[in-house]
Amino acid sequence: MSFGPPPSIYTQSAVTAEAVRTGRRRKALLWSLTVVLVAALGTGGWFLWGAGSGRSKSPTDTPAAQGRLDVRESVEEPPASTVGTMAFRLSVDDMTPGESYEMPGMWATDKILAKGINKTLVGFRLGTDASPGDEKWKLALDGPICGYTRHVTNENRTAVLYRASTDEEAFCNHVAFFDLDDGRKIWSHDVPVAAIGTTTGTPRNGGVQDPPSVTLTHDTVAVTWGRGTVAYDMDHGTKRWSTSNTGACHDGGAAGGGALLVREECWSDDESLAVDSWERITYKVREVDPATGRTLWTYSAAKGVRQVAVPSTDPVVLAVSTGDTGFTELLSLDADGKNRATISLRNGTYVGECSYSTDYVVIDDCPTIAVGDGQVFVRSKDVIEKTTSNWIIGFDLATGDSTQKFESGANTLLIPVRTSGDRLLALRESQDHLSPTALVGLDPETGEETPYFYFELPAEAENFTSIDFNDVVVQNGRLFFGVRSATGPAADQPKWIYLVLGIESRTTKKQ
Repeated sequence: MSFGPPPSIYTQSAVTAEAVRTGRRRKALLWSLTVVLVAALGTGGWFLWGAGSGRSKSPTDTPAAQGRLDVRESVEEPPASTVGTMAFRLSVDDMTPGESYEMPGMWATDKILAKGINKTLVGFRLGTDASPGDEKWKLALDGPICGYTRHVTNENRTAVLYRASTDEEAFCNHVAFFDLDDGRKIWSHDVPVAAIGTTTGTPRNGGVQDPPSVTLTHDTVAVTWGRGTVAYDMDHGTKRWSTSNTGACHDGGAAGGGALLVREECWSDDESLAVDSWERITYKVREVDPATGRTLWTYSAAKGVRQVAVPSTDPVVLAVSTGDTGFTELLSLDADGKNRATISLRNGTYVGECSYSTDYVVIDDCPTIAVGDGQVFVRSKDVIEKTTSNWIIGFDLATGDSTQKFESGANTLLIPVRTSGDRLLALRESQDHLSPTALVGLDPETGEETPYFYFELPAEAENFTSIDFNDVVVQNGRLFFGVRSATGPAADQPKWIYLVLGIESRTTKKQ
């Protein structure tokens, strides 16, 4: 594989470059010849899955009330055609066994698919069959990416954290705000570093850094670094405010979007407990005014809570775990941080997943917990009897009562993706590979399901719908799957590896 330090991310010999170009031509030819039969929902008819040249109305990009410095909340409209076709592909065919690369962060605009790859951010034009070397832009950083946010502004800008160098012991102590359309670094700053636990100061003698996080809210890039939080304005990177504490509570993650919430981890100094025991940590969540850093309210989680994530900041929904694995409850909070409703996930009957990694702190990336229109939606666990099925269920945030239920039907699974206006977007994933997979819109008011487009994933990418290992993004009428890390295949396996795959309706407007 030709990217990632060391060596330099895009250094290739002329021979290697020509081999890559030849491989791309081969794959493009295969692409143009591939035709997949896809069943239409409820009709029994069949459609060809292939390239189309038609045009339709483009998705509504942003609600009218949003400004350029707000976090993007796009509304996806059903396309004119439900025939799915390839919108983008990024693949490699030269990774060796044992070769491995981290690929944190994936973002999309109407023109670009951007990805983090080790110490480099890259942007590819949509509508291409790409390999390393085909980038429209690339932005090299001083060290590997160590933090990211899923949020993007209406100007198509976002932020990442990165290490000071490629040294294995280098601190994660830099933030960069950059443009997704052209790869420009708008600004960057050093951020403070703290030791984890009750130790004060920076890590010493091989000590562990308190992992930082980054997020976006209106005109604000916020970074938690353990002993505090620092915020910058988006246009110039000017420091707006910073907070710090010297007590037992650390700022252990920020959630953005419509508001700014900071999760605090409070460490006990009880020496009878193991240093890494969850029993030493209790949690608080506070809402912060993004303009001033002033705390608006603080919510203290009950003792015994082992994990807290933030699926939504506006309205506030927390996902908490009081068991050994997985989230056990969702908490709906009001504008003052008071508990409105507690929604039990019934000992795993309902499943809510949030991104979890020891390398990246992203507390507001909860891909299967969708919040909108006064409700939260989660999926049930898979039911495996004669066939495989599940359902998605909504809960009222004011009362905690269940609302609409969407059944997957036999041999399919429904997976929430995100809300879009007054609809819930979901994947209808085929389990028998006879019926197609689809992106659908679910209406919480009527229970109606509207197909956006049908598609089939190539055999090499069938595991892309697993959110444990992949990012899923719906933006501007397109659905993208992207790996979070890439590992070279075993010697007896095919060398062709997908990194990102994009699907769109054949009538999606080309930019």
